[in-house]
Amino acid sequence: MMRLAFLWPCSATKTCWTSSGQRFGRMVRVALYAPHEPVLDYNMVIIFIMAVGTVAIGGYWAGSRDVKKRYMKHKRDDGPEKQEDEAVDVTPVMTCVFVVMCCSMLVLLYYFYDLLVYVVIGIFCLASATGLYSCLAPCVRRLPFGKCRIPNNSLPYFHKRPQARMLLLALFCVAVSVVWGVFRNEDQWAWVLQDALGIAFCLYMLKTIRLPTFKACTLLLLVLFLYDIFFVFITPFLTKSGSSIMVEVATGPSDSATREKLPMVLKVPRLNLSPLALCDRPFSLLGFGDILVPGLLVAYCHRFDIQVQSSRVYFVACTIAYGVGLLVTFMALALMQRGQPALLYLVPCTLVTSCAVALWRRELAVFWTGSGFAVNTSLL
Repeated sequence: MMRLAFLWPCSATKTCWTSSGQRFGRMVRVALYAPHEPVLDYNMVIIFIMAVGTVAIGGYWAGSRDVKKRYMKHKRDDGPEKQEDEAVDVTPVMTCVFVVMCCSMLVLLYYFYDLLVYVVIGIFCLASATGLYSCLAPCVRRLPFGKCRIPNNSLPYFHKRPQARMLLLALFCVAVSVVWGVFRNEDQWAWVLQDALGIAFCLYMLKTIRLPTFKACTLLLLVLFLYDIFFVFITPFLTKSGSSIMVEVATGPSDSATREKLPMVLKVPRLNLSPLALCDRPFSLLGFGDILVPGLLVAYCHRFDIQVQSSRVYFVACTIAYGVGLLVTFMALALMQRGQPALLYLVPCTLVTSCAVALWRRELAVFWTGSGFAVNTSLL
């Protein structure tokens, strides 16, 4: 039980009395207390399941989709909606530009939070609607109805004559995103919609962005590893308030006039029965970057597994390593009782495990350069 006590001086010419007429004298002692709030909560289990599930499903989907496209290059397409977005290979230059943009955006958010938070919310609405459409489209295409196409026209996108079911799906995804945007501050249920949209966004990014080699994976993960440590542990020594830029931006500045929160996180409310929840609904957060960055390595491992026919040993090992790294993050949070840079624990766990599997299988050279892809593709 946390307790705060202080003395309240009465006027020199008056005596303090209670409502019942009891005299206290010239000094009144007032004590305030707050119930003990545990650092870890059962909601961590929900966050763990969502994070590990997203990484596993996204990595599996991305790897399978990439390999399928390699082996079915000449498959006949029956319509524009069948054409999936091409994956984007991440180059070292793209990695450097991305990190510089992340640093710049984080600093700008720290100093101009109330202005830029609405820009981020708008971007999230658009990106999450796209991600939700990408995740649901394969399921909708299996439906036996709604295959009719809209009439010929010259409108943007509609000139491709999409099927009615795909058009309805697009409208549904936009509607879900708009509903979240309007009711985003409803703490009772809006977090469920935010997490669903966030998971769809992460799955879409894991499917679209591709790391072509383990060398590229290592470069990206190590650079973001340093980025995470700097903005969580080093920036408190550089700011006037002594606060971490990363934690301040992720949780929302205490002096923010808008009281808005950034949506680029998975959030689950505390499940304990603390009386503090009556005044404020505390949430536990996990940033999208802590899912996407290791998830790209998991996707690479799955693609490599299929190419070298290794029974998905890389994929399974890297996914388990991600789960272990997340558990270590939770333990560090409990021990240090402060916000943690999750990549500090996730990057070593996933990189070291993947490298160890490659050494054990004597495939490190091929795994490092991704040359297994070129060898197997040449056999087609």
